Amino acid sequence: MTAQSKTEDEVHGGPVGWIGVGKMGAPMAGNLLKSGVDIIVSDTAAANRASMKAQGAQTADEPASFQGCRTVFSTLPNDAALLSVVLGDGEKSPGLADILAPGSALVEMSTVSPHCSTRIAEALAARDIDYLRAPISGSTALAEAATVTILASGERAAWDRVLPWLKVMSARQFYLGDGDEARFMKLVLNTMVGATSSVLSEALVLGEAGGLDRRAMMEVICESAVVSPLIKYKVDAIETNDFAPAFSVGQMIKDFSLITEAGQSNGVPMFNANLILQQYIAAANSGLEKSDFFALVQWLRDMSRPGIYK
Repeated sequence: MTAQSKTEDEVHGGPVGWIGVGKMGAPMAGNLLKSGVDIIVSDTAAANRASMKAQGAQTADEPASFQGCRTVFSTLPNDAALLSVVLGDGEKSPGLADILAPGSALVEMSTVSPHCSTRIAEALAARDIDYLRAPISGSTALAEAATVTILASGERAAWDRVLPWLKVMSARQFYLGDGDEARFMKLVLNTMVGATSSVLSEALVLGEAGGLDRRAMMEVICESAVVSPLIKYKVDAIETNDFAPAFSVGQMIKDFSLITEAGQSNGVPMFNANLILQQYIAAANSGLEKSDFFALVQWLRDMSRPGIYK
């Protein structure tokens, strides 16, 4: 018996639940389906449910459908969505905390605030439900290729049980502690990711003002000590000014709001993060909210003085 089949047969005894099958959730749930895992999915968008059904998943319209699941994954857009799914809205609309059996587990893979995560942990602990925080680092393309990185914290027993499935969905998995450490680790990474776009944009626009060609600059940068996998991944988009969203300016505003709020809550002055948040807000206000977050290059160039470029 493989590690995966042992986990499913001996621990779960039924299908796996998955709530939220959008741009990130769909490919990850799809990779589990391809590996032979039986999945029930739920999503507010009918098109997303239909797409997963076509791949072999069962679909559900309400949380009660997950009552027989011993493990439920969730990939949701924000704090409000997660709180609604887990806490529900009274007897007429129960949440997962009311539905899942004691000893079951919620594996929550969204980017949400540590404050929200703490509320979820308390609600689930009161019902003896394990809670594994497992946010994802990576793009939709990496999710499709099962090469994202998963950052996890929470009950160690839950981590051990679901690790075989996490390995199906990702290239790297890190267990960081028994609390909300994974939530903070995701904010740490997103701080660096968002800052990269900000700093690179300023550098490129400065270079263009001095007469440099953007392609030439990117060629030199990619052979220098300052290059990163993220910068290399964005070379084509930057050189061609094609900012079709892999991760949008609007999404980065959400993440940097979480970052600065976490800093404030923990007494950490976030000088740079607060400034970068304002840059993303200004870019969104200029019409770039749905563009890729590296569109800061375009925003900064557009707001520079007329005639600055030679």
